[in-house]
Amino acid sequence: MSDKTCLHATLIKLKSKGVLLLGKSGSGKSDLALRLIENKAAKLVADDVVFIHKKGNSLLGTAAENLRGMLEVRGVGIVTYPYIKQSKIDLAVHLVDTAAEVERFPLKHKELILGLEIKQIDLYAKESSAPDKIAAALRLC
Repeated sequence: MSDKTCLHATLIKLKSKGVLLLGKSGSGKSDLALRLIENKAAKLVADDVVFIHKKGNSLLGTAAENLRGMLEVRGVGIVTYPYIKQSKIDLAVHLVDTAAEVERFPLKHKELILGLEIKQIDLYAKESSAPDKIAAALRLC
C-alpha cells in the first residue's frame, strides 16, 4: 500500500485541527472553506487538490506548490489567503446533495485513507449552520 495519495478536496485548519472537505464538483467544498476562513478564523491549507501522505499513525495534507494560498470563489475568481503549508487531518466531511441525506443521529463513521481511519461526518454545505456543525464535530475529535 502506498503512503501517498492525491484527492479532489479542500483542507482547512480550524482550532488546531485539520478538516478535509470531500464531495463532488459543485458540492460546496470551496464555499464552505471560504465561510470557515472568513467567519471562524480557519486557515487554508489546500483547495481543489490535496496531497496526502501518511506519517506514523497520522495523515498529513498539503497543497500543490503552485496552488498554495489560492481559493476558488465561484462568481469571484481565485482569491489568495494566508495559508498553512501542511496540516494533520483530524476530520473528514463528506458534502451531500441535500439536507435530507444527513442523518439526524448518525452512527460513528470513519473515513479510510491510506489504511488509516479518521472521524467522518456528512453535511449539506449550503446550510447556514454547516461551519458551526464542523466546529461542533471537532469537539468530538
